[in-house]
Amino acid sequence: MSASKIQRAILSVTDKTGLVDFARKLTALGIELISTGGTAKLLRESGVTVKDISELTGFPEMLDGRVKTLHPKVHGGILHRREDPRHVAAVAEHGIAPIDMVVVNLYAFEKTAAKPGVAFEELIENIDIGGPSMIRSAAKNFHDVAIVTSPTDYDVIADELQEKGGALSHATKWRLAQKAFATTAAYDSAIASTLERISADKLEQQPAAAFPPTLRFHFQKTLDLRYGENPHQKAAMYSDGSGVGVANARQLQGKELSYNNIVDLQAAWDLAQEFDDPVCAIIKHTNPCGTATGKTLAEAYKRALECDPVSAFGGVIGVNRPIDAEAAEEMHKLFLEVIAAPAFDESAKAKFASKKNLRLVEVIDPRSPGRIRPAATETASRNWILKNISGGLLVQDADDRPLQDADLKVVTRRPPTPEETRALLFAWKVCKHVKSNAIVYARDGQTVGVGAGQMSRVDSAKIGAMKAQLPLQGTVAASDAFFPFPDGVEEIAKAGATAIIQPGGSQRDPEVIAAADRLGLAMLFTGVRHFRH
Repeated sequence: MSASKIQRAILSVTDKTGLVDFARKLTALGIELISTGGTAKLLRESGVTVKDISELTGFPEMLDGRVKTLHPKVHGGILHRREDPRHVAAVAEHGIAPIDMVVVNLYAFEKTAAKPGVAFEELIENIDIGGPSMIRSAAKNFHDVAIVTSPTDYDVIADELQEKGGALSHATKWRLAQKAFATTAAYDSAIASTLERISADKLEQQPAAAFPPTLRFHFQKTLDLRYGENPHQKAAMYSDGSGVGVANARQLQGKELSYNNIVDLQAAWDLAQEFDDPVCAIIKHTNPCGTATGKTLAEAYKRALECDPVSAFGGVIGVNRPIDAEAAEEMHKLFLEVIAAPAFDESAKAKFASKKNLRLVEVIDPRSPGRIRPAATETASRNWILKNISGGLLVQDADDRPLQDADLKVVTRRPPTPEETRALLFAWKVCKHVKSNAIVYARDGQTVGVGAGQMSRVDSAKIGAMKAQLPLQGTVAASDAFFPFPDGVEEIAKAGATAIIQPGGSQRDPEVIAAADRLGLAMLFTGVRHFRH
């Protein structure tokens, strides 16, 4: 199929990034430009020759700009099939000029909807009508019309036009059409998701319901993975477009990330973000095999590694500070799969450069100040956890409930010492990130033994002690859920721990507390459970 030269283009954009330069390139190729409102004003002020849409339609823009491109001379010019004689005759009869390119992006509804306390009228006025109509018309007739919806495509399109004498290939037009339909789908999804939260009687935005009646998704594929959890499974990674979090991280070096790398990376990153002090979390198969804080990252790493140096081999590291030369020097000594950090300084990157396969990943914290989440999906507006089940999904809020002083209740005769309390609160944060049933032995700022994912809590207590490489005497223990029987407390005391933090809530709490008192342990109840399946 031969590509015809583009003669005429409509430009009408909200995001004017790169537009003037793109318009100049189109003009240099002899393409006539037609534009609307603020777009036309900008182009004229920049010295670009442009015709007003009203000159094309013979009808003025009206109703505060609500009606300007909704006209047969616009949509007829876009939609008629050039190879169909009847279409060509019809547009000729009515004096409709062909439009070969449409450059449109939409009113910033998502940005408006994200504003705190936005008024209902402002929301409604930011629902674009003419833009999506032109996009869909052009995308439907992609054989004849190029539809450009993103400034990121301007340079590539301009280069191809220059190379092909003002034409675009059929493949390029089809790619642009696919992107266009995805754009309008995401836009409509954002509108629908927002308007669902507005009551008919008050016509004002209400606090979002816990979960919407319809769950909509719009994610862009960022990476095809070699395989999933196992070689026979296919996999890919998708982004919500927010620019933050693991799916939007920047890989600085190393082999391509695997599915399992990314899952472990997320676990490492989540655990590291629990702490304000410099911290290092070493993850293996989504469980922390060592976590520690320190005055520096290097100290935190060395203390985390002491917990279980055997399991740490081939692990994934997450930290909450930029990695410097001192930390890099220590981490360089061990075989690691991935290191995730907010940043790596130049000396650290130079040190790791000799480990060609080691993946270095820069991640932006989703809680960064000033972050605006995209409103294109429900999941982008909330911190939700999704799990597949046959025939549907389970959706829940993320487990980000912080522990307050008021949550802590001393239930034993002996209260914990200040040192034990610090260690208990540290262990509690780590325990939240261990698969259930979870028992974590720790000292202040350092894990000592981790018992993860067992079918009985007492077995987790035994395994956590068995895994310990550091002395257990004088440690404390955290449990992600209550002890159903005293045996778990007895096992923890036998290991040498002196205090326990747990949610409480078992029918046998009195027996569990009595066992702790008998064994001289201090125990805190939190009233908060942290199951992780």
